[in-house]
Amino acid sequence: MFELPPQVQVLPATPQLKGLMTIIRSRDTPRADFIFYADRIIRLLVEEGLNHLPVVDKTVSTPTAVPYKGIDFEGRICGVSIMRAGESMEQGLRECCRSVRIGKILIQRDEETHQPKLFYAKLPKDIESRYVLLLDPMLATGGSAMQAVKVLLDNNVREDRIIFLNLMAAPEGIETFVKQYPKVKIVVGEIDEGLDENKYIVPGVGDFGCRYFGTD
Repeated sequence: MFELPPQVQVLPATPQLKGLMTIIRSRDTPRADFIFYADRIIRLLVEEGLNHLPVVDKTVSTPTAVPYKGIDFEGRICGVSIMRAGESMEQGLRECCRSVRIGKILIQRDEETHQPKLFYAKLPKDIESRYVLLLDPMLATGGSAMQAVKVLLDNNVREDRIIFLNLMAAPEGIETFVKQYPKVKIVVGEIDEGLDENKYIVPGVGDFGCRYFGTD
């Protein structure tokens, strides 16, 4: 029985979320609908991810001249997408965080060894001073995600300042990832049954990047 690690936050299984997941998981869903409903889930993930950022008290003056005791985010953020599927989540982040900086990491999996290889990384110059929302819709074996976190750590990002957002995750990937990086927070839409013999998530959604961007 898979026991959810404390650093993993799963979105509440509301009827809305279940309906959205049903649409994007169906192989009969047209690409336009896949994009539209995937974007809605991504927005929910980003909103939940922002809930895990530290805040400080802040009081503002309202138009009625009555002060309002609220909060403000303690630090600056940025997004880092794991190309190419992670790029599908960039717009959702921009819609929630105006003028947010976004970096990119390209990691590809060797189809024979299933091991990740780093090909490219371009990150904000001041990323070490920011909280990072790491973007990738699928967490399968965890290899690509762990490679991406290593890149962030090598660029002086603190492990406890990384929040990893994904739509679907396999228990195997979660267990491997949190064992390697226990201080990283994971926010996921749904946790699937597991991995098949080809290390793909089941029931999954197929190749998310291909379905979103319309490429094979």
